[in-house]
Amino acid sequence: MAILSVLALALAVLVSCVSRLNVGVLAVALAWIVGVYVGGMPVATIMNGFPSQLFLTLTGVTLLFALAETNGTLERITHHAVRLCRGNRGTIPIMFFALGATLSSMGPGNIATAALLAPLAMATAARAGIPLFLMAIMVGNGANSGALSPFAPTGIIVNGIMAKNGLPGLELQTYLYNLLAHTLVAFAGYALFGGLKLFVSERAPAVPAAAAGTVAVEAPPEPVRADAFHRRHWITLATIAALVLSVVVAKVNVGMAAFAGAVVLVLSKSADDGEAIKRMPWRVIVMVCGVTVLIALVERAQGIDLLVSLVARTATAHTVTGIVALFTGIVSVYSSTSGVVLPAFLPMVPGLAAALPGASPIDIATSMNVGGHLVDVSPLSTIGALCLAGVTAADEHRTLFNKLLAWGLSMAVVGAVLCFVLF
Repeated sequence: MAILSVLALALAVLVSCVSRLNVGVLAVALAWIVGVYVGGMPVATIMNGFPSQLFLTLTGVTLLFALAETNGTLERITHHAVRLCRGNRGTIPIMFFALGATLSSMGPGNIATAALLAPLAMATAARAGIPLFLMAIMVGNGANSGALSPFAPTGIIVNGIMAKNGLPGLELQTYLYNLLAHTLVAFAGYALFGGLKLFVSERAPAVPAAAAGTVAVEAPPEPVRADAFHRRHWITLATIAALVLSVVVAKVNVGMAAFAGAVVLVLSKSADDGEAIKRMPWRVIVMVCGVTVLIALVERAQGIDLLVSLVARTATAHTVTGIVALFTGIVSVYSSTSGVVLPAFLPMVPGLAAALPGASPIDIATSMNVGGHLVDVSPLSTIGALCLAGVTAADEHRTLFNKLLAWGLSMAVVGAVLCFVLF
């Protein structure tokens, strides 16, 4: 059963790369067939794998920012964001990385930060002519770089598990190593995928703000500025600001708060919910939630345990850091890093260190943390899904999905190499 579940997941990923079939739909069907007719599980057990929290988070946040998109607020924010960077498109992705790292480290964590920033970042990229893949790398890694802050949810989880397994007092070290790793890979990706070329053409073309897919850096010649903020835009900005503050200060759920914000915008007649709902990326939401149903089956069938058990058979004292980083990375591409992967792997640290004389438990734990998080811009992870959900052009979804999946898988290897070299 464990082997079959892993093969079903592999089949779903393979089909997603070569077919236009929504992989989420296929994943649900595979989970039903394998779980019920092979594993003898009740249908209700398969249905319980549906990620209701992820669904509500994606739906609430994308609805709020779809409202901000349809009433013109994002267009104006984008315009002023470009002007803030003096029209230099090369600095815009860097700005979003720094903003993501700062906000995530303050306490909301990587998921909430990505939910807040990804829609705006991707909208900005589309209008300023910045490659969507490049922006996803920067905003995703920026948000993820602060994931292991002592104040962030994932940092609290990881530090608690490490302390329970004999590794207390490493909060700052754990955070800084993760921050450094994400900074390195983000800016390497920035240089590799066109970031430096954005400095060649320093300013976005001065065209009317109404033109699709562009940003008007210079004021248009009309008497009324196209980038001026009106009542509906100020209300929208105030609602988004209230959302950010409520997440940072009051620790409210970002998805629920986004629904409340959407209600405010509709009731104040600042936006049209009918048009916004049409623009929401339902295909992406179905894709991610469906795959999560299949992943839940893999976990129940002990497919994750099957992968984890391979570590002890293949590692040596000299290679264990690279191997555990690779394994955690591969599993994290398809599973929750903070909720599944690290809670499953970190308790293995004392045993691995004892079984492999000369291996450092601190280095093993750090490799698991770094390897598990570097892959989280994968579209099958929440952060990558939020970046996908921030893309309004339907024809861009498939291309970006495949690029982010390739990035996530490659980061498993990159993380393994980094951890092997450093530790």
